Amino acid sequence: MPTCVPTHTADPNRPERAHPPHSPPHGPPPDRPRRLRIAGADLSAAVAVFLIALPLSLGIALATGAPLQAGLVAAAVGGIVAGRIGGCPLQVSGPAAGLTVVTADLIQQYGWRTTCAITVLAGLAQIGLGCLRVARGALAVSPAIVHGMLAGIGVTIAVAQVHIVLGGTPQSSVPDNLRALPAQLANVDPAAVAVSVLTLTLLLLWPKLPGRAGRLLRMVPAALVAVAGATATAAAAGLVLAEVDLPSWRSHALAGLPEGPVLGLVAAVLTTTLVCSVQSLLGAVAVDKLVARRPGSGHVPRSDLDRELLGQGTANIASGCLGGLPVAGVAVRSSANVRAGAVSRNSTMLHGALVVVAALLMVPVLEFIPLASLAALVMAVGIQMVSLHHIRTVTRHREALVYAVTAVGVVFAGVLEGVALGIAVAVGVALHRLTHTRITHEVKEEVHHVDVRGQLTFLAVPRLSRALHLVPQGATGVVALDGSFMDHAAYEALQDWQNTHTARGGAVEITGRRPRADVRLAEPAALISSPTTEGTDETGVPSGAGCRCRPWTAWRNHQCELPLSAPDDDRSDHDNRVTGGPSSTGSTSGTGVTHQAGDAAGRQGGHYGRPSRPGTGSASPTGSVSGAGGPKASRTGTDLVRGLSTFQRSTAPLVRGELARLAREGQRPTQLFLTCADSRLVTSMITSSGPGDLFVVRNVGNLVPPPGEESGDDSVAAALEYAVEVLAVRSITVCGHSGCGAMQALLDPRPDGPPSARTPLERWLRHGLPSLKRVRDGGGPGVRLAGRAPADIAEQLCLTNVVQQLEHLRAHASVARALKDGLLTLHGLYFHVGEAQAYLLIETAAERVFDRVRAEDLAL
Repeated sequence: MPTCVPTHTADPNRPERAHPPHSPPHGPPPDRPRRLRIAGADLSAAVAVFLIALPLSLGIALATGAPLQAGLVAAAVGGIVAGRIGGCPLQVSGPAAGLTVVTADLIQQYGWRTTCAITVLAGLAQIGLGCLRVARGALAVSPAIVHGMLAGIGVTIAVAQVHIVLGGTPQSSVPDNLRALPAQLANVDPAAVAVSVLTLTLLLLWPKLPGRAGRLLRMVPAALVAVAGATATAAAAGLVLAEVDLPSWRSHALAGLPEGPVLGLVAAVLTTTLVCSVQSLLGAVAVDKLVARRPGSGHVPRSDLDRELLGQGTANIASGCLGGLPVAGVAVRSSANVRAGAVSRNSTMLHGALVVVAALLMVPVLEFIPLASLAALVMAVGIQMVSLHHIRTVTRHREALVYAVTAVGVVFAGVLEGVALGIAVAVGVALHRLTHTRITHEVKEEVHHVDVRGQLTFLAVPRLSRALHLVPQGATGVVALDGSFMDHAAYEALQDWQNTHTARGGAVEITGRRPRADVRLAEPAALISSPTTEGTDETGVPSGAGCRCRPWTAWRNHQCELPLSAPDDDRSDHDNRVTGGPSSTGSTSGTGVTHQAGDAAGRQGGHYGRPSRPGTGSASPTGSVSGAGGPKASRTGTDLVRGLSTFQRSTAPLVRGELARLAREGQRPTQLFLTCADSRLVTSMITSSGPGDLFVVRNVGNLVPPPGEESGDDSVAAALEYAVEVLAVRSITVCGHSGCGAMQALLDPRPDGPPSARTPLERWLRHGLPSLKRVRDGGGPGVRLAGRAPADIAEQLCLTNVVQQLEHLRAHASVARALKDGLLTLHGLYFHVGEAQAYLLIETAAERVFDRVRAEDLAL
């Protein structure tokens, strides 16, 4: 078992039921007692969500022009009904800001009772979609369209609520609101503005309260504090303002028969269904991601999207029948529910029950709330819907046009019209990318280069043929394919030209993004993926068409091809390793490529096991043996040359300018990174660093010999002195890792012998003996991973060794001086190879904890 995977006690009465993500489990549910059990975490989360939902529900109802009770009805129904039936246990449903514009238009056009009927019909449509099991299809909508729709709705909400903030009344559309804004600015109500400004100030500053007291106060939701503070201030100052008016529940309007043109009603139902469904399904996926990042979340089931549609549809039917707003999954309340530690759907249902209690018993208190405060709250929510993060994301993926057209369409034409425009533009952009291919030809050092950028389809074949025929007979041609798709027509054109050109004495090299694409032209399907490796080039090297390694790496040690000496009988085992299937040689990683698991490698001695005797060769993980000058050594040399060639051709042009600058200015790293020599630890990858960023020291076991050690190794001390005194680095990081062979060698030492008989490796590893002694004696504060104890003694030693080497660091004179002057900081890091997860050391007086790197760690 990987050392950093938390272990859970299996319930013998509960069968294991594996099922794909976002799909319902197979088989009938196990029999369970029907006693109501509410965890304390669910109760506290329900209270936190209720405190957020109460003011937001009233504010959204105010923004739509619906009766204010409709917001409370939707919040209660969404919590109880959708919470009980829905497929996402921790998603909180209720009146959503994304539905504000749709609902406001419906009320303006058809009236409130017909709007309730449209909500009921939309719920029936959602149930139909859920029964057809098409929920996954909603995720095919481009994120740029969804984010653009939400941004357009946010702008519409914010512009409308500005009028209420200023003491006026909003108009029915964004253009009308913009035209009326100058007149509204000339007639500002100072009391309304003051209350709105106070609400916004509390809303922004409350989450930023500093210190321990601030951390405790921030447990109260900012929305509740903002509305309560503004209400109390207005009451104390005696301000005359429009306030919440909750009429008696006896006069509450329920759904009526829909009245209006049939086509208009159908369009309204489709719009409501679309917005409710997409927002709820995307919210469910987002909640799954939040839950997955939370420690100890393995018992929370993943979302069943089809069931979520059924739950949302049932909630909309109930809400519409009871005179409530349309219901959808709400991101703000859902994320608050997850952060508050909810563990089951009981938290969502309890929050709905609390809303019912508040709606029945707290009416006199709610009627003190100024409408300007609610409007400011909703305006802030609308502004937050225009996310800068989403804008940067769509811009990076070249979908800014789709985002902008959708947002503008929603603002000036309506939600359904804006989404339709966005879909049309997205299809146009996709077709443009598919058909727009840039093909260039140039000659460099008597080599003809044909660069193809974009997707290679039959539409680009004429231009491709013209460029290829510019390569003279007998010349060397290099065709660079920079795209992920090639259809059959383009493949045949390129293959025919390659065969003809080589038959006439020319040389052809075809390169691309796929590994080994420069060896030979692969079939079009193989450019995308292929489960097995078939065929070899003229040198006998496998073509690599079946390589499933990701294109971000140029490293070759991924077991993507067989050794040349492998018999044919081993091919099935190789295919299993490539596709992530069963293999007797190791465990598979998350990328579908086989590597030895970290702890298993450590137990086998890793690459720090005892040296093999002369003449015996070294045993590889797969059991093959290679000696000096054998086939594997020859293959290694080929890989080295091929890697150098790839660097010079692909990477060097990109980094040449930066390296030239570093050559002129010299190195100026700010960090010293001391880590193990393990080949699986790629420092630039796990730290996202580049040339000139890190001063790296690597040795067996990431050891730092203490100063003055007899027969010590001065190389580490010299590197420390040079980094601190000459380069003036500002931080030093000691990085250990899972499955360290050096630590395993310390746990399983060879029998003691005379010092003269010790190998260099054994003499070096004695610098790790203080770590071993610390583990066995239990001296000093405890060392553990956040959320659990180390999985075994090997992992305990790996963690403890990082802490021990940091203490050795502090004993060096140059490091001690820099620490005393405040010029240097020390960090401990533990990298779990099998999980690709970094753990940062947090030191306290009581213990040393390695915790996952989080956003707040950026302050370091």
